[in-house]
This record gives sequence, C-alpha cells and structure tokens, in this order.
Amino acid sequence: MLPGMQQDPADVGAFFQRLIHAASLVEARLEEAVSRTGLSLAKLGVLQHLVDAGEPLPLGQLAERIACVKSNVTQLVDRLEAEGLVRRETDSEDRRIVRAVITAAGCARYAEAVRAREEAEQRLAQAIPAELRPGAAELLAGLARASATAS
Repeated sequence: MLPGMQQDPADVGAFFQRLIHAASLVEARLEEAVSRTGLSLAKLGVLQHLVDAGEPLPLGQLAERIACVKSNVTQLVDRLEAEGLVRRETDSEDRRIVRAVITAAGCARYAEAVRAREEAEQRLAQAIPAELRPGAAELLAGLARASATAS
C-alpha cells in the first residue's frame, strides 16, 4: 500500500485524485511555458519525435510514436507546416506515403521550446522540498511500472 494510506478505497481514491490534479497543474504550467514560444506541448511532441528520429517520418509512424490517431497527427502537421516548422515529403518509392520533415525554422523553434519547458520543469522541481524529491521520483516510477503491468 502507498505510504500514509490504509487499505480503505476512499484513501486510495483520494490519492489518485490528488495525483491527477497535480499532473493537470504541472501540465498547465509546462503548456504555459511552451506557449510563449508559439508551440503547444502537442506540437513540441511532434517536433521532438522528428528530431529524435533524425530523419523524415511517415505520418502513420509519427502517430504511433506519439500514441494518437493519424487524423490528429495530420492536423498537428498541418499547423506546423503552416508555420513553416515542418514540411511534407512524398516517399519516392511509394507515393501513398507522406513523411514529415522538420525544417531549419522548426529546429530553432524546437530548441527554444525545449529551453522554455526545461526552465519551467526546474522551477517546479525546486518548489518540491528536497527531502521529498527522492520519494516522489520512486513513487512515480512505481506507478509507471504498476500501470504497465496492471490489468
């Protein structure tokens, strides 16, 4: 059982409600920081995968990597393309395949947004009392493992 909780389902439920609320607040702070660069966390995620891949990615593969449906990726790429941050490229061997390619402007905006996100993450981390940080990291790792294996 989690520290400070009994087997009581109400305690467990309250814990997860607090966890979800905290995650929502953290996401809002990070979204706010990234938005100052003209991106959203979703757009930054697309750029992140393109940078990590080091090569153009088919839109279907990009959708798999960010765990969303292809129509959402298409809309994100549409917006990024309108801003000049990515471009579409048709596969030379199979014209049905469209790849997303990050542009130089996209790389620059990506770097700017990553800096903004990391600064916000540092501010949030520093707001957590030092003595709680190791336990918090361990708890989140345990929750991730449990979520991956729980049925």
